[in-house]
Amino acid sequence: MNLWKSASTKKTIRNQFNHPQILAYSTQQLANITGGNWIQIAHDGLVSGFCLDSRKITSTAQTAFIAISGKNHDGHKYIEYAYRNGIRTFITEKKIEAAGYTGANILIVNNATEAFQKIASHHRHQFNLPVIGITGSNGKTIVKEWLNTMLSEDYRIARSPRSYNSQIGVPLSVLNLDSNHTLGIFEAGISQKDEMSKLEKVIDPKIGVLVNIGNAHLESFINKQELADEKARLFLHADTIIYSADYPEISNTLSKPEYQHAAKISWSLKNNSAQLTFSEIRKLTVYSELSGQWKSEKISFIVPFSDDASIENCVCCIAIMLHLGYATDVINERLSRLAPVAMRLEVLSGINHSVIINDSYSSDLHSLEIALDFLNQQSHGRKKIVILSDIAQSGLASKELLERVQEILLSKKISELVAIGPSFVENASLLKVPHQVFSGTTEYLQSLQQENLSDSIILIKGARDFKFEKIVDRLQEQAHDTVLEIDLNAMTHNLNYFRAKLKPGVKMMVMVKAFGYGSGAIEVSKLLEFNQVDYLAVAYADEGVALRRSGVSVPIMVMNPDHHSFGSIIRHNLEPEIYSFRTLRLFQEALHASSFTGDYPIHIKLDTGMHRLGFEAGEADKLCRELELSSGLKIQSVFTHLAASDSSSFDSFTKDQLGLFEQLTTEISKRLKVDFMRHAANTGGIQRFSESQYDMVRLGIGLYGVSADESEQSQLQTVGTLKTIISQIKHIQQGDSVGYSRRFIAEKPTTIATIPLGYADGLRRNLSSGAGSVIINNQKCKIAGNVCMDMTMVDITGLEANEGDEVIIFGAQQSLNEIAHQCGTIPYEILTSISQRVKRIYLSE
Repeated sequence: MNLWKSASTKKTIRNQFNHPQILAYSTQQLANITGGNWIQIAHDGLVSGFCLDSRKITSTAQTAFIAISGKNHDGHKYIEYAYRNGIRTFITEKKIEAAGYTGANILIVNNATEAFQKIASHHRHQFNLPVIGITGSNGKTIVKEWLNTMLSEDYRIARSPRSYNSQIGVPLSVLNLDSNHTLGIFEAGISQKDEMSKLEKVIDPKIGVLVNIGNAHLESFINKQELADEKARLFLHADTIIYSADYPEISNTLSKPEYQHAAKISWSLKNNSAQLTFSEIRKLTVYSELSGQWKSEKISFIVPFSDDASIENCVCCIAIMLHLGYATDVINERLSRLAPVAMRLEVLSGINHSVIINDSYSSDLHSLEIALDFLNQQSHGRKKIVILSDIAQSGLASKELLERVQEILLSKKISELVAIGPSFVENASLLKVPHQVFSGTTEYLQSLQQENLSDSIILIKGARDFKFEKIVDRLQEQAHDTVLEIDLNAMTHNLNYFRAKLKPGVKMMVMVKAFGYGSGAIEVSKLLEFNQVDYLAVAYADEGVALRRSGVSVPIMVMNPDHHSFGSIIRHNLEPEIYSFRTLRLFQEALHASSFTGDYPIHIKLDTGMHRLGFEAGEADKLCRELELSSGLKIQSVFTHLAASDSSSFDSFTKDQLGLFEQLTTEISKRLKVDFMRHAANTGGIQRFSESQYDMVRLGIGLYGVSADESEQSQLQTVGTLKTIISQIKHIQQGDSVGYSRRFIAEKPTTIATIPLGYADGLRRNLSSGAGSVIINNQKCKIAGNVCMDMTMVDITGLEANEGDEVIIFGAQQSLNEIAHQCGTIPYEILTSISQRVKRIYLSE
C-alpha cells in the first residue's frame, strides 16, 4: 500500500482531523511491553505519559516516572522527589522499598532505558503512517527541520524536537505521535557500536535518509566505513533509502545484501552516476543556482544559501521531495521558505536589564516545554515572561490547544504571557495566566512599553511566519559586534566527561571564580546546579553573594576570604576557606558576633608544597590545639592544592604532596575525633591520580574544555567561541603601512580587514605583527601591525571575504590552547581577560 498521496492531493490533508487519539496503557500492558514485574499495584490508573526527569514534571495524572541509570546520573535518586510531587506509577530497574510509596504502582524491569525504548516502539506501531528516518554525521537536524518547513503545508507532522536523536531522545520524540499525525520525521544519532539497531525498532522508518559520513563520533569506530555500517542499520526494514553518492562508504554499505530489498535514491554534487546530479553550481552572495538532472530530466533550483554545507543539505531535501512526487516549481517555492536553523537556544542581554531567550523560529508543544525548562534554569529569580505565537499543526482543536499551553505555562510558574496570533485573540477569555493578547507581531511592537520588561527574563518563541526576529531585534540590548558564545551543552558534556572518571561516591566541586573563568558566573552556576554538582567554589565573598542573590542554593566555598567579608559570608551561608591562624581567629570573632547558632561549616587548607596559602606541616599540632579550643565550627573538609598534577615531569613531587596530605589529614581526624571530606585532585589530577580522588575533586579549567593532556583534550568539547565581524576592507599598495608605529609595511599589494576587537576586549597586544591569527571563512589570517585598544587589522590578501563576514578569534577552528600558545601564556589568562563589555551569548540545545 502506497502511504504517500500524490502531490496534487496532499493539500486536502491539513484540515481533515478529529480529536487526537491519546494512547493509555494499563498495568498489564506495561508489564507485557517491557517484560517487567509489578512489585506493587496500588491502583488501576492508566498511563499515557512518561517522565524521566523529576525536575520537569508538569502533570502527574496518568504519568509514569522512569528511573534510568546512566553513566553520569541515576534516576533512582529522584523517585522520592517524584513521589512527593504526585507521581504514582514508577518503572525502575532497582528494587525499592514499596512500603515507602503508599498508593504507588512500582514496576521492576531489567533495563529502564530498554524498557522505555520498548514502550516507544510499541507506541510507534499503533499508527499506520509513513515515517522518514534521518541519520548521518552532520546536518540531520537541519534536514529534518527544512523537510518540516517544506512538507508542513501538506502533512500534519510529528518530528524530533531540536536534536533529540539519542537512545533517550528518540523514544521521547516518537512518543509524541498521535492519531492526527499523517507523517513522522525523526532523526537518529549514535556514538557507539550496536546502538542503531535499538533506535531502528523505535522509529521503523519507511523512508531512510543518510545525509553524509564524517568524523563525528569516529573515535568509537575503526574507520568511516564501520561508522557508515552502523548508521545504515536504521534502514534494515525501510522501503526506500535516499543517500549521498559522494561518500563511498555509504555506497559500499548499501550494496550489502541486507539492503537489497529497498529502493535506492542517490544524489550527488560530484558523481554523474547518481539519479540526482548537479553539474553546475553557481554561488552568489546570499543564494545559489543549481542546474542538473533527475532521472534524465533537466532540472534547476535556487537555494537561499551559498555555503557548501547548506547546499548539501538543500540537495538532500530536494532528493526527498522529488521522490515524493513534487514538481520542480513547487520545490523551488518551498526552498524559498527555508532559513538558517537555530540549532540552539540563545541567551541574550536585553534592554532595561532584561535577559532574552531567543527561540523565534519554531513553535510546538514539545519544544515549548523544553524551552520553558531552560527558561527556569536561567531565570535567577527574575520575572518570567513568555512571548508566544499561535501553534499551528498541533492536531488539537484551538480551545484544547490553548488549555494544554496554559497547563504547561502554569506548571512552569510563568509570570506573564504575551500571546500573539488569531487563535489567541479568539480564545483570550479562556486564559487564566496573566496575559496580553495581540493579533500580530506588528501590533505588539506598536504597543510595546519597554519599562514593563525591566529585570525580567523573556522567552521569545514563535512560528516562523510570525517573524519574531523583529521582537528580538527590538528587545535586544545593542552592543558592538564582538561576542563570546558559551555553549552550555558542551559545558555539560565536559562536566559529565569528568564525572564519569570518578569513583563511586566521590563528590565534585566546580570552580566558578573570576566571572566563571570569563564565561559568566551566574549562568554557569545555574547550569551546574541544574546538573546537581555538590559544591561551587569562588575566590572572593562578593562572588558568592552574587550567586546567592541570583538564587543559587548549592554549597559555596570561598577560597580567599577577606576578614572584612566574614559577616557577609555568614549572612549568605557561604563557607570560608581557613588557611591561617589569623583567618581562623578572625572568623571565630565574626561568628560569635553574629546571630548564627549551631556549628558553622569551614574548610581547612593545608600547604603540602604549593607554598601559596594554607597551614604547613609543622603547624599541624598547633592547628589541632586551636580547633580543639574553638567552638561553633564544623570542619566540612580538609584539602590541599596540587602544584603540578598535569605534568608527568613532576609526578614524584605530586606523590610527595599526596603522601604528606594523607599523613596530615589522618593525624587531624584522629586528634580531633571528627570525620570530614578530603579533597586534593584538581582538573589535572582527576584522571592522572585517580587513586587520590578521596571524597571530592575540584573541577576547574576542564569544565571549559581545556586540558593539558592531549588524549583528554580530544574528548572535551569547545565551550567558548570569541567572534566578531569585518568592519571594513581596504586595499593598500606596496610600501603602505598599517596601524600605530607603522609596524606593518606592505611588501606587495595587500588586502586588510579591520575588526572591532582590541586589547580593551581581551585580545592580547603581543599577538601583534603576525604573532597571532584569526579565522575568516575557514582560513587562518595573520594580524597585521599592532593590536589597537578597540580594533585590530588582519591581512586577508587572496581571501574572498566581505565586510560583515564572521571572524573567529578562538573556538572549534582555532582552539583556546592555540591562541594561548600564540600569546605565550595559558588558556586561563585568555579566558579571564575577555572584557565584560564583550557580550556573552549562551547557547543550549
